[in-house]
Amino acid sequence: MEKIEKKSKYYAKISLGVMGAGFLLSIPFQDFFIGRLLQGGFEAGLVGGLADWFAVTALFRHPLGIPIPHTALLPKNRDRMLRAIISMLENDWLTKESIQGKLKQIKITEKLIQLAEKELYSVSFNKGIRSILHQAISHVNAENIAPFIEKELKTRTLSIDVAGFLQSLINQALKRNLEEKALDYFLAETEKWMAKEETKVNIGIMAKQLLDNTEADGFLKMAVQSFSNLINAEKLGNMLQPFFLKRIILLQESDNPYRHLILNRIRKELENVQDREKLVADINKWRDDLINNWTPADQITNILGQLQQKLILLTKEEEFIEQYVLPLFKDLIEKIKNDPEKIDNIESWVQKQISYLIEKNHSKIGMLVKENLEKLDNETLINIMENNIGKDLQWIRVNGAICGFLIGIILTIFKAIV
Repeated sequence: MEKIEKKSKYYAKISLGVMGAGFLLSIPFQDFFIGRLLQGGFEAGLVGGLADWFAVTALFRHPLGIPIPHTALLPKNRDRMLRAIISMLENDWLTKESIQGKLKQIKITEKLIQLAEKELYSVSFNKGIRSILHQAISHVNAENIAPFIEKELKTRTLSIDVAGFLQSLINQALKRNLEEKALDYFLAETEKWMAKEETKVNIGIMAKQLLDNTEADGFLKMAVQSFSNLINAEKLGNMLQPFFLKRIILLQESDNPYRHLILNRIRKELENVQDREKLVADINKWRDDLINNWTPADQITNILGQLQQKLILLTKEEEFIEQYVLPLFKDLIEKIKNDPEKIDNIESWVQKQISYLIEKNHSKIGMLVKENLEKLDNETLINIMENNIGKDLQWIRVNGAICGFLIGIILTIFKAIV
């Protein structure tokens, strides 16, 4: 470009030189028609070339440094020119409507999906995802999250329907016959306890105390006192222990009628537990007191911290990204790709966001152009313009000289004829 520019300037200077030399050389030959003809042509060409040189130069600077009025037009009208350029960019070339219209022709979502499919298993994408996950997890502050989790946990727990939850647990327990297992466990433990020597002694002592403290009248009182005098605590224990053990053993048999009565009573009480308002109220109060006095923030912070460290270590493993993270992205891409409605929704959202950004930042285009142009001083700006349009401007000077030469010849012929 610079060579072409220098060449065009070279041609412009040659044209003026030729016209000037021709004018001087043709002066001695004015007595001849050809001499007058050439002199008229060279004279007009010299005038035309100089006039165009003056006009072209006057656009950018004062000719020969002389402050002639109405010269150096571009430096004098710099601000107006910049405003015109900015206005043209904002209102004619790069209007909000034209940018938005052009972007709407581009299926941004489809292009993003294609790009994601292409780059999903690339090394750069793998590193990028690993870096993003590492940074995201590392910047999580467990202490700030713990109070929120504690609050939500308490709120959720306090909102539980205790009666319904308790009844649901009981129904599941009855469905699995846990009441029979509980009764069997209770009877087995009672049998072990009842078979102990210590238990036999205690039973005898309590039975003896019962007899001695029994209040009765008449013959019954005399009979009780007589029986109490005849038997001691040890004998009572030896009598009652086998009796109780036998009954406990019988209750463990599946066909025992008393066992069925006990189980039916247990089931009846359990099935209607949600209707026992006092029990439900007591459980609710116990739950509220327990939850309100519960402060698990420290434990939650500790758990989150441990989880955070584990996740950070996992993000450093390529296998974790390839086996767990990338398949999630792939499934997400496939779901979006196979759902035209979802693609349309995403495209609509993307276009809406782009339109909002264009609407909000469109004026910054002009501001950016203005800032960049204002960084240039007059001389630099003029040089840039001359370098970009200088070739055509120099050819104006050449054309002016040539056109002037031809017009001069025509005028000379015209004067000879007239």
